[in-house]
Amino acid sequence: MSHKAADKSRAERAQAAAAENVQRRRRKQLRWGAMFTIAAVLVAVVTAMMLTSRPTTSEATRTAPDFTLTDTAGVTHTLADHRGENVVLYFSEGAGCQSCIVQMSELEKKASELAEANITVLPIVMNTRDQILRNMKTNGVTTPFLLDDGTVSQAYGTLGNGMHAGLPGHSFVLIDAEGQQRWYGEYPSMWLDPGELLDEIRDRLDA
Repeated sequence: MSHKAADKSRAERAQAAAAENVQRRRRKQLRWGAMFTIAAVLVAVVTAMMLTSRPTTSEATRTAPDFTLTDTAGVTHTLADHRGENVVLYFSEGAGCQSCIVQMSELEKKASELAEANITVLPIVMNTRDQILRNMKTNGVTTPFLLDDGTVSQAYGTLGNGMHAGLPGHSFVLIDAEGQQRWYGEYPSMWLDPGELLDEIRDRLDA
């Protein structure tokens, strides 16, 4: 091979190597760009989830709407029946929501403390009797659930605030012994530590 031909071959190889380096850098930049984009999307999603899972509370007072509901044991309740007691209405999606049933199971473990504070917990769901009874049995829950057609959930402002538009959110309403609503708390995470709930109740009743 002549010197001229050898020089040409080296030049062509150098050009090819340079072109490959450029392509390699572009591929690397594209990979990094994609990684940054994915990371930004993940951060946005996590941030949105954190914001939507934050509890919301209200201390607005009003005369609590009365209601008449039948529970899973066949007993009919009106709010007026519980006048003289502090009442906590516990709204949840109920059947199919494991954390909702566990919430009630854990509240039952605080029965003595609730009784000392003259507090009656009334869990309310928009399920059929058979649906919620199956979940109660599985989790050893004995407190009867009140069965709502949506009217009471709507009256207390929790309907559609959960994961499903047609069901109540994971909410608590405190009604004092005179029938006044003293506090509302909504927990999209589907959980409120029973000890924290007791603290919330005591703070409002002592105010």
